[in-house]
Amino acid sequence: MSDTQPRRGHQQDDTSDEERRERLRERRVTAQRTASRVLARHGFQQTLRERLALLDAAQDVYDLDEPSDVYGNRVVEALEEKVAGLLGMEAAAFFPTGTMAQQIALRCWAGRTGNPAVALHALSHPVVHEGDALSQVSGLRPARVTSEPRIPTAAEVRNLAEPFGTLMVELPLREPGFVLPTWEELTEVVEAARERDAVVHFDGARLWESTVHLGRPLEEIAGLADSVYVSFYKSLEAFGGAALAGPGTLIEEAKTWRHRYGGQVFQQFPTALSALVGLETRLPRLPEYVAHARVLAAALREGLAAAGVPWARVHPEPPHTHQFQVWLPYDADVLTEAAVRQAEETGTFLFARAWQAAGPGLAFTEVAVEAAGLDWSADDVREAVAGFAARLLEAGGRNIA
Repeated sequence: MSDTQPRRGHQQDDTSDEERRERLRERRVTAQRTASRVLARHGFQQTLRERLALLDAAQDVYDLDEPSDVYGNRVVEALEEKVAGLLGMEAAAFFPTGTMAQQIALRCWAGRTGNPAVALHALSHPVVHEGDALSQVSGLRPARVTSEPRIPTAAEVRNLAEPFGTLMVELPLREPGFVLPTWEELTEVVEAARERDAVVHFDGARLWESTVHLGRPLEEIAGLADSVYVSFYKSLEAFGGAALAGPGTLIEEAKTWRHRYGGQVFQQFPTALSALVGLETRLPRLPEYVAHARVLAAALREGLAAAGVPWARVHPEPPHTHQFQVWLPYDADVLTEAAVRQAEETGTFLFARAWQAAGPGLAFTEVAVEAAGLDWSADDVREAVAGFAARLLEAGGRNIA
């Protein structure tokens, strides 16, 4: 066999690696569902029966003897009014997805400003997760303000080389670790956009949990922007859906485009009811999650240091919301194996989300602290970290030190 020909055994090894990773992924998913102790138990990981049980509380948030919705009236309108009030906006419109809500908002503003350029972060959701829909579907042009792992600064907005009609700010910015600016930094960024005669739109998919770090109520935060998008499932655990809030004339136009984009769904009462339940039962608890995340994040760092891990980073520290990143100098598969083995053997799943490779021998994962995590003390976390670190060494963890 020529040295240039592919070796059959090598091909089989590659396939085996792929199969091994798929089995590891399946084990992780199973562990998420069956572990007795987790820091967060997300609704989308539940069975259909468990998800439907969320609507048991619907009678406490809406009169279930009222007629059902048709093309966005009744319970959907009640949800829209609720969101507009919470955000201090004139009106709000319900959308089946945040991608649709946000694209339509930016499209409407482009029509009003006469400028299709949208200034945004290079790590923002429309750039990273929407398949170039901003340009391919909506005909807008992204103007990347910065790619640094933080919110853009006022100076960067002020000095952006090209004119732009809209500045979009993602609060918090998920990709670098759910990071937020200070209140002063945020107001300066907004003022810089106003100096450029631009409107300001907040991608507030996770705005609900940003009040603690920013030190302001939702209404005051949203009041800095001309429009705001919020999600109902990312923190509120609804079945899905989003809302766009802003001036009444903008929202009326957005509803027209919602129909054109295929978002005028015949009936949406299950999602709308689940969103109302989330606003009633989960929104008030988010500050508690954020406060406890800070306690547990510190315990994570302390536990990793005590376990002899050569290098570890909790980012940001303290966390800006109830979600943050943990970075470790090991291969992602090795970290996943250790985390899953701990869950399978003890029922404790400390790092339940996927580990993502960030370079040779370096990986990170996202950690969320929600209702299930409130039962964990700092000592519980340190104990769990010790067990994880022991299995990490057993799994063949090799660090870069």
